[in-house]
Parts: sequence; C-alpha cells; structure tokens
Amino acid sequence: MKVLLDQGLPMSAAQLLRDEAGLDTVHAGEIGLSAATDAEILEVGRRDSRVVITLDADFHALLAVSGAAGPSVVRLRVEGLRARGAMDLILAVVQTFSRELVAGAVVTVHASRMRIRALPLLPELEA
Repeated sequence: MKVLLDQGLPMSAAQLLRDEAGLDTVHAGEIGLSAATDAEILEVGRRDSRVVITLDADFHALLAVSGAAGPSVVRLRVEGLRARGAMDLILAVVQTFSRELVAGAVVTVHASRMRIRALPLLPELEA
C-alpha cells in the first residue's frame, strides 16, 4: 500500500513510516504540494494509487460530491499528533482496513473508535 500524508501531518511521520514500518509514504511537502488544494492532493492520490491521510474533513466531502471511487482517504480526528503517534495510528488503520483501503474507502479515526465507508459515497437522501 502507498500513502500520501497531507500537509497538516508532521513531515517526519512520513520518514518514520518509511524507515521503521517499510510503508511507501510521501508527505505533500516532500513532493511540491505544500500549497496544493485538497482537490489537487486527491488527484495526486488517485493518479499515484496512494491512500490520502489527512486531518481535514474536506476530502470526504469532495469524494461525496464527486461520487469518485478513489482514492481512499483516512481522516484523523485526534488532536496534537506528533510524528510517532501519527505513525502508530496510521499503522493501526492500515493494518485494520488494508483490504478496504485498497478497494476504495473512507475512514474516520477518533481517539477511541474508527468508522469506515466504502467508496463511492452515496449522497444522503432527504426524507
């Protein structure tokens, strides 16, 4: 599995994921995307078959509006993550949901739980 960390995550987490976990990881800042829009980062994730990992809710919304089947996105909703904590959390998500992330999914991670939905996201129907 290949991963793209969004700008809000520590760049050093990408290095830890590569060196200590052997996970093919790049950080947006390492590949010239430090000022990229969310849509541009999603496009790079799709083009390079990378799971996008972010702190930003907009990625899920962009996928929902577009009806896209990829790339998979993991939103971390845990405050104050440093590099090692981010690495540990990302590894837990990847290990728990690897099959689903390869197939196309969005995962939301809270401190005490994780929620997953398959892509494409279907619009919510109003009653």
